[in-house]
Amino acid sequence: MEAINSKPFTIDLESNLTLRGDVRVSGEPGKKPVVIVAHGFKGFKDWGFMPYTCEQLARQGFAVISFNFSCNGVGETDFDELEKFAVNTYSREQLDLDAIIAHLLEAKLPFAEELDTSRIALLGHSRGGGNIILTAARYPQLQAVVTWNGIADANLFTEAFRQEVLSRGVGYVPNMRTKQQMPISPVFFEDLERNAAAFNIKQVLGSLAVPALLIQGDQDSERLVSGYERMREAAPQHTFVTLTGADHTFGAKHPFVGTTANLEEALRLTVLFLNERLK
Repeated sequence: MEAINSKPFTIDLESNLTLRGDVRVSGEPGKKPVVIVAHGFKGFKDWGFMPYTCEQLARQGFAVISFNFSCNGVGETDFDELEKFAVNTYSREQLDLDAIIAHLLEAKLPFAEELDTSRIALLGHSRGGGNIILTAARYPQLQAVVTWNGIADANLFTEAFRQEVLSRGVGYVPNMRTKQQMPISPVFFEDLERNAAAFNIKQVLGSLAVPALLIQGDQDSERLVSGYERMREAAPQHTFVTLTGADHTFGAKHPFVGTTANLEEALRLTVLFLNERLK
């Protein structure tokens, strides 16, 4: 099997924040269409299926950029920056995506000579799926958007939790894998309130000109499955595929112990869609 070339990068941002990422390309010569991959809530670029997904896309001829959002809570190790996780917002994540795209367009990322900036797509899982829809609305020059079990509602929390955070100044969501209590501060909800229209994912998708493929497992949470159906109704111009028997991570685990039939199907559908739009 052909080796995939990978190089890390860092982007220093304001407020002592840093974007850490990787670019993967195959050894084939020439310019390659670019896929930027965004992780979800409580996710990170090295979670579970993310590295495998990026490698498989690179084997299909794409240059693949994966990264940690600057306030995702992961610095050098697994959730070692929970103080940043607490103040993460959609506005911050949108700025992070802007920085990735700017560095790509300005040829400041590894393998710059192989990255075809006239052919760019976005791929996002879960909250990352919602984020890339919002981003694509601001970059009409993009060729494609793909979401894997993407969210339809930017507010991931109940009204009771929101009230708790606003009244106490912090709320906590458990990480069942690490056993950490992950803090959420009021700035998350304040950001949503200020940008309610801009962060209306369903509405943005409905008017999105960039072609989108939404892949949804029917064994995901009821919230995401019902949100997916609402997005299908709001944006019939896009492509929707339901995977029977697939859960939120397509059966994949962290640490990654191997691929699954549902993950392979999501990859197959993604490659077909990206080849049609980017190649």
